[in-house]
Amino acid sequence: MHIRRDVKVGLSVAAAAVWVGAVTLLIVHQPDPGAGSPGELHDRLAAALARHDADAFADLLDYPGSGGGDFSKDYVSVLAGRGVHDVRVELGPDAGSPTRATVSGALGDGTPFSYPLAVTSEDGRWTVAFTPPLP
Repeated sequence: MHIRRDVKVGLSVAAAAVWVGAVTLLIVHQPDPGAGSPGELHDRLAAALARHDADAFADLLDYPGSGGGDFSKDYVSVLAGRGVHDVRVELGPDAGSPTRATVSGALGDGTPFSYPLAVTSEDGRWTVAFTPPLP
């Protein structure tokens, strides 16, 4: 009787250890957010916004805390709801070391729009943030 219980406890502990190990490996191998270069940031940001791709957009955000995924879903849902199309991204003032990304395009009714995003770089990873860009 005790042997059967010991085996069940041992299997449960082993399963928990395997699960913790698997989760740890997934976290360690998850790529850092952002792009590897300003050019890659430009291309991926333009594509994510044009396709209204929340996951691709979230990967490029410098967002405090853990709410970046929810923010990006809400953000691209507003873009889709407004019929945003012809999205363009311009990095500046120096495309090789930008401090802002200007996003422009047209709403569903043809009205043009444009707004700046701050570009940040840390440890070689380039991201965008919804903070006022510095001059």
